Amino acid sequence: MSEARIERVAEGELRLIGVLDYQTGPALREAGRALIAASRTPLTLNCSSVERSSSVGLSLLLAFMRDAKAAGVDLRVSALPEEMEKIAKVSGLLDILPLEAIHA
Repeated sequence: MSEARIERVAEGELRLIGVLDYQTGPALREAGRALIAASRTPLTLNCSSVERSSSVGLSLLLAFMRDAKAAGVDLRVSALPEEMEKIAKVSGLLDILPLEAIHA
């Protein structure tokens, strides 16, 4: 079974951890929504601990962007794994994701 979680690691920083797929997506979606709604400061979503991701990972990022907008919270994504970056590029999402930095 796939394992993943999203957690607050510091004020203004969330970390996405593990395998992002159809099994872990629903729980991550709800946990991320709650963490974003509870935030009162700009957030960085650190993806450096993502082990593997299907397109579900990008769907989560888009959902978290909507949650942040609804909560009035600025959200940035950092350390997007190369696998997720490739999916984003093919999907035409690199221009709309709030990325701090991407791989060259």
